[in-house]
Amino acid sequence: MNPRKEILLVPYDFSEVADAAVKHAIDMAKTLELPVCLFHVLEKDIKLSEKESINEKLENIKEKYAAQTQVPIECTSKEGSIFSDIANAAELMNARFVVMGTHGKKGFQHLTGSYAMKVITKSKVPFIVVQKKSPREGYKNIVINIDETSESKQKIKWAVYIAQIFNSTVHIFYPNEKDEFISNKINRNVAQIKSVFEKNSIAFVEHQQEEKGGHLAKYLINYAENVEADLIVIMTNPDRILPSFVLGKWDEQILFNTAQIPVMCINPRDLHIMIIGL
Repeated sequence: MNPRKEILLVPYDFSEVADAAVKHAIDMAKTLELPVCLFHVLEKDIKLSEKESINEKLENIKEKYAAQTQVPIECTSKEGSIFSDIANAAELMNARFVVMGTHGKKGFQHLTGSYAMKVITKSKVPFIVVQKKSPREGYKNIVINIDETSESKQKIKWAVYIAQIFNSTVHIFYPNEKDEFISNKINRNVAQIKSVFEKNSIAFVEHQQEEKGGHLAKYLINYAENVEADLIVIMTNPDRILPSFVLGKWDEQILFNTAQIPVMCINPRDLHIMIIGL
């Protein structure tokens, strides 16, 4: 039996930001040549009449978007919990990405920052978190943060993958570290990453944080806004439920940045594609 074709999965709750996520997914789908699936999580023990009503609304939304684009649109619903069933659906339906809209502090079905990260880190599939801002055409400018950890190298695989698809320029952002030992490790990572980009014909720009120390997330977002980034790529840590380079409240600042730049969240797992130099 042939494996199911990949899809772009959109958790859908009939909100304005869910519609924004659909638009982002459709924009991606045109380049990736993949269908988009709207996925609604129903409350447990929902009445049959309410379930039928919601499914009818979902079907109407699907038809509305299908009439606006040549991208194949699907929809489905399931009783359960957003904290497990979005991740389960992503794996069962062979999602390449989950594109999730968020209201910031009032995200998908009342998800706040820490709850949103619980949903994201449950999944092996990368999430692209978007806000109300409409998508531009593709991801032409991608910002990635590089630190001293080996996880940064996994992040690079995804950056190369996205950049090759969308012919992107990758902006390498790295901290101005006070500790010389850590600074040397960061510089070695940056040098290797630049070599990988060169070998894979990826356009890139490097930028070191001007000031030593301080809140990295704040500087990263400011830089991303200045270069008109279309996407910020971060690595999440399922054990801490935080981006690996963010401390405390700064996870929300990146995910729900005021510039409304989409954020791609990936868990530390291997991407099974061949990247020259890695």
